[in-house]
Amino acid sequence: MIKTEALQVELIQVEQIIEARWVVPVDPKNSLYEFYAVVMNHQLIVDVLPTLQARMKYQANEVVVLDDHVLIPGLINAHTHAAMTVMRGIADDQPLMVWLNEHIWPAERAIVTERYVEDASLLACAEMLAGGTTCFNDMYFYPQATATAATKAGIRAHLGLTVLEFPTNYAVDADDYLLKGFEAHDSWRGNNLISSMLAPHAPYTISNQTFEKVLTYAEQLGLGIHTHLHETRDEISQSEVTYGVRPIQRLATLGMLGPGFVAAHGVHLLPHEIDMLAEYGSHIAHCPASNLKLGSGIAPIDALLKNHVNVCIGTDGAASNNRLDMFSEMRLAALLSKGVSEDASVLPAYDALKMATINAANAIGLDTKIGSIDIGKQADLVAVKLSDFSISPCYDPVSHLVYSCGREHVTHTWVAGALRYSNGTYANIEPVELKEIIQTWQPKLRQYKH
Repeated sequence: MIKTEALQVELIQVEQIIEARWVVPVDPKNSLYEFYAVVMNHQLIVDVLPTLQARMKYQANEVVVLDDHVLIPGLINAHTHAAMTVMRGIADDQPLMVWLNEHIWPAERAIVTERYVEDASLLACAEMLAGGTTCFNDMYFYPQATATAATKAGIRAHLGLTVLEFPTNYAVDADDYLLKGFEAHDSWRGNNLISSMLAPHAPYTISNQTFEKVLTYAEQLGLGIHTHLHETRDEISQSEVTYGVRPIQRLATLGMLGPGFVAAHGVHLLPHEIDMLAEYGSHIAHCPASNLKLGSGIAPIDALLKNHVNVCIGTDGAASNNRLDMFSEMRLAALLSKGVSEDASVLPAYDALKMATINAANAIGLDTKIGSIDIGKQADLVAVKLSDFSISPCYDPVSHLVYSCGREHVTHTWVAGALRYSNGTYANIEPVELKEIIQTWQPKLRQYKH
């Protein structure tokens, strides 16, 4: 009789394996994997493979088993103002310019300080992590304070170096805004969670001269540009009176459009302007809830997508939304596109998920790091439980994510491989601290409600 010895296979040691019922990698093939595992080591995704194969190939310090969950890339909020979260609800039911001129800007002049921004941003980070958002593209004053809050929370932040012409508590003129922005930008070099782009507020608050400076600095430093654009009809009319052209044409003439240009809103775009965005490879950050709540209108998303413009999704600030909830934004974006086009096949669920993940990563220049579940990318991941009776049964997990699930179904949020939120508990944030932030700032803001 011939004896044979069993082959001993040495397992590869890794830090963590997540075994999920479903994995949605967000790839060009619109893949959905069942009974799959994601293997993580040193902040990175090192493998994506069937669970049984993972058990035969790897040995992990920790294995997380999610039998009732779908694992997706971390959601990316492509346009927000995190520090406005404490202003949630102070001036509801007002059109944009009334909302800004009579409520928001006076409130900001009265209370916005570096301490305020850090506190309010931490509250926003907590809300976003609990809702599966792992990265946000921000535009606000004191970006260093937002960076401090984001780093504490463990969330990824792409921070705008905000530029305005008029004085605020933060800076006195455009040059001062730029100087302070660059100082902040230099301070977080080496921080894996923080990146940035230049953020001139909007064509109606920025001069041609300042736009030209912004463009020069963007080219020299390799930074993108993030601004509000064509949010309201009044903005466009004002530009036609002042400059003789619509805002997008003005920016195109100045050389601002390009693959590093992210335009928030893009509600009122003519067909040739959509062609222009496509030609320059620029991006639209679609904010459906904010646009509806401020009465700004509905962006032509179907036309943008048909013309191959990269569209991502943002919440805008909680003061105009009033939630930092990417699940509700995905659902609303899909439903609005179907309703406006009168075509139920427009913006299917997988495409809506792409807008909230890889499309946003592409817009902010982080698509090689985040936005999909790919080997070599940062392990920014979110687990969503699909077995709750209120959303059962489930036939298509991707469709379920967009049309049935809410942020309350998020159970785990990982950023760069670290678990930052799990079943109501934060890794680095104490609920009592959030309560103190609200109690500190709400009384100071109450007077600006009316």
